[in-house]
Amino acid sequence: MFKNSADRIPVLLILAFSAVDFLMYFLVENPYILGLYFYALIIPKSQVCAWNHHHQHTPTFKTTIPNRILEFFYALHTGVTTNLWVLHHVYGHHMNYLDQTKDESRWKRKSGQRMGELEYSLNVTATAYYRGYLVGKKHPKEQRAFVIFSIITFSIVALLVAYNPVSGILVFALPMVMGLFMTAWATHDHHAGLDTDSHFEASYNNLNPWYNRLTGNLGYHTAHHYRQGIHWSKLPKLHEKIADQIPEHLIARNLV
Repeated sequence: MFKNSADRIPVLLILAFSAVDFLMYFLVENPYILGLYFYALIIPKSQVCAWNHHHQHTPTFKTTIPNRILEFFYALHTGVTTNLWVLHHVYGHHMNYLDQTKDESRWKRKSGQRMGELEYSLNVTATAYYRGYLVGKKHPKEQRAFVIFSIITFSIVALLVAYNPVSGILVFALPMVMGLFMTAWATHDHHAGLDTDSHFEASYNNLNPWYNRLTGNLGYHTAHHYRQGIHWSKLPKLHEKIADQIPEHLIARNLV
């Protein structure tokens, strides 16, 4: 069922997070405990954003139905529904990241000045769905799935909140908003300040082993942009092949 066996453990861990979420939702009524749970899981759950990103580049399963089910659980953690990143990120950002007048995750203001981390993160979070929908006008099949499954996802979340407001908000609604924001925050340092026409000079790379274990080799970012369709497990070897073309100051080895 898995296209690549390397996805098995990450997916099982992420689904385990989901199982704990539903246990907390149905079994815990104390809002203070639920609040502590929300805060305690912000950082661990933020790592799920990277795996959702990988999935929307290269779907995890061989058939559609399990991919859609997995995307629902990804959405509960990250606030990113089916095909949102396919449109916003794959067909948008990856095609336009060298042009800050078009980039869906642009780090420049209209004036040409560089945004700070907070401004950038709020901007990308607030515009993600709108920009993804706009990109979808050129990709109607993907846009249709994006709209349909976004409606389904948000309808289910609305029912969970209506049935149990406090638990629904603290276990599902707020983590979705925070997940989308954390996704945007994490992407600021990938390209901000690199104004260039060269794909080999447009991304920062983080070769720290722990960072790459947690994010599925997202630190090999130049390689990821060089061949965005390659599976995350193969990025280190691709990086080795192109490393001599990447300026040394864009390769960090000790960042966490």
